[in-house]
Amino acid sequence: MTNKTQHLHILGICGTFMGGIAALAKELGFRVTGCDAHVYPPMSTQLEQLGIELKSGYKTAHLNDEPDLVIVGNAMSRGNVMVEYMLDRNIPYISGPQWLLENVLKDKWVLAVSGTHGKTTTSSMLTWILEYAHLSPGFLIGGVPQNFSCSARLGNAPFFVIEADEYDTAFFDKRSKFVHYRPRTLVINNLEFDHGDIFNDLSDIQRQFHHLIRMVPSNGLILSPKNELAINDTLTMGCWTPTEHSACDQGWQAKKLIVDGSEFNVTFKGEEQGVVKWPLIGDFNIENALMAIAAARHVGVPSHIAIEALAQFVNSKRRFELRGVVNNISVYDDFAHHPTAIAKTLAGVRAKVDNQNIKNVQQGRVLAVLEPRSNTMKSGVHKAALPLSLAQADQVFIFQDDNIKWSMSDLIEICQPPCFVEKNIDDLVVKIVEQSQMGDTIVVMSNGSFANIHEKILTAINHK
Repeated sequence: MTNKTQHLHILGICGTFMGGIAALAKELGFRVTGCDAHVYPPMSTQLEQLGIELKSGYKTAHLNDEPDLVIVGNAMSRGNVMVEYMLDRNIPYISGPQWLLENVLKDKWVLAVSGTHGKTTTSSMLTWILEYAHLSPGFLIGGVPQNFSCSARLGNAPFFVIEADEYDTAFFDKRSKFVHYRPRTLVINNLEFDHGDIFNDLSDIQRQFHHLIRMVPSNGLILSPKNELAINDTLTMGCWTPTEHSACDQGWQAKKLIVDGSEFNVTFKGEEQGVVKWPLIGDFNIENALMAIAAARHVGVPSHIAIEALAQFVNSKRRFELRGVVNNISVYDDFAHHPTAIAKTLAGVRAKVDNQNIKNVQQGRVLAVLEPRSNTMKSGVHKAALPLSLAQADQVFIFQDDNIKWSMSDLIEICQPPCFVEKNIDDLVVKIVEQSQMGDTIVVMSNGSFANIHEKILTAINHK
């Protein structure tokens, strides 16, 4: 596709990935329009500021002006009226990942960040490190990186950072999205079973990662933690690329200097690289940082520069983001929606709160508020692991949506901290506020909007 005056219409444009595709296409000079079931911020605001025409709902009339090409988001399925209209009339179409490869990535040094957890955060860290090093990278991140004013751009360098998701590509292409990215630098943060709506088991996911590994050139680099058995097993399926690892003597290691992870030193092959001092907490963010430092080093950024950059890193929105403090009660928003991510988030918060308590800053507790919203969580795949993942909280509050296919009554009995379950969000807010005390840290965890429960909690506490 060489004619940059062509008209592209994007189905599902308000998702972070497809919204990023729209921004890149606009920057390349295409005429871009799009629609979504609901046109909503923050992506709608970002796209409208770029001059992209947005249409609400899926209606065949949106295709009346006959776009040259339709880019189909992976939320679209057969039976959608626009999909059926597009197919019946033989309108050219393509998936977002394939369009990205053909129009942006094919001539780039791609740095792809993959794994079950930490993709958005690590991608944001890596992009910021390259920006700090004056490399002006291109990027597409599935979140809102707060060191930048956008979630995607072309950049002015051969380097392009992309969050590499294993979810399927489109209704007509069931390969994982990341097989279209062809990275030279590949980060695999971790590997667990997820996306139970499209994968049967962990081996299904490992097979997709194996396909990705097959595409990394022999002059590239694959980065992963050494202590991740599922990744190691995947690499033994075939690997033709040099590897570097964290969590091992011959690779990248970190030692916490403050218990909550806000300060740690970095070594590579036993040699000191420097000390990271930053506002983030948690072992999981240290692990993310090691991968970002290592990936940046592969494209020529010295470790000490990467460490300097991380001191100025602001985590992406919805990654343990402070939403407000009322009556000395802090309310945070976090994207955690998998038992491992939940456990790691709460462990980091627990370390932070306990460290504050030792210093007599405040005598606080950790209150975990969870919406089991992902398809995998709703199906009950993770119900056995969920109680243990919540063990670091002092109290647990769970919203049982009508779409959840399993009863949480057993969870209440098994969960170590006191556990409250409500089917109505307003009732849940009342229960949280009743139980809250001065000095508490409330962590709201969901991969959706959760009906803006954060603001409801803050407002209710203010009127307590």
